[in-house]
Amino acid sequence: MNTAEEFDIITARCRKIYTLKMKDYGPSWRIMRPQTVNDQLFIKAKRIREIETTGVNLVGESIDGELMAIVNYAIIGIIQLTEGYADSVDMTAEHATELYDKWMGEAKALMLRKNHDYGEAWRDMFPASLTDIILTKINRNKSIAANDNKTLISEGCDGNYFDMLNYAVFYLIKMLEKGELTTKN
Repeated sequence: MNTAEEFDIITARCRKIYTLKMKDYGPSWRIMRPQTVNDQLFIKAKRIREIETTGVNLVGESIDGELMAIVNYAIIGIIQLTEGYADSVDMTAEHATELYDKWMGEAKALMLRKNHDYGEAWRDMFPASLTDIILTKINRNKSIAANDNKTLISEGCDGNYFDMLNYAVFYLIKMLEKGELTTKN
């Protein structure tokens, strides 16, 4: 299998979780402001890092489940950036899923371009390094939010969300190749 095919397998699982949660809750996340989306991402990535560092998982939820949540929250972050947040749920589940598919397509296209230029360097990286990069991207978004969403020279929050998504997918691909995925969705 090549990276594009593996990306599709992983993101299909993420999409299934997204659509099932949409049936349970609808797009209730529409009320999340940017800092809340960043904090949700932070909670997921911090938990992965703690498990990687300590080897202890008291909650019992899997690392791959947390990575899939990072993928989905990154898409939610992009949607919130492009649509703005709302004071109440103002979007149908169908429209939220259309936007999910649109931005996932953009994420894949970006991944393919970067993967070409970087020569699939991520394949030689440690999974823990992928976690650290995701955490760095989250911290960058927090700094950008503290600066009224303005940057002087750096990419904006959208670029960081795309990178978080793709690094989480890379980690999941590594798990897939080792037969370590526990999330069956």
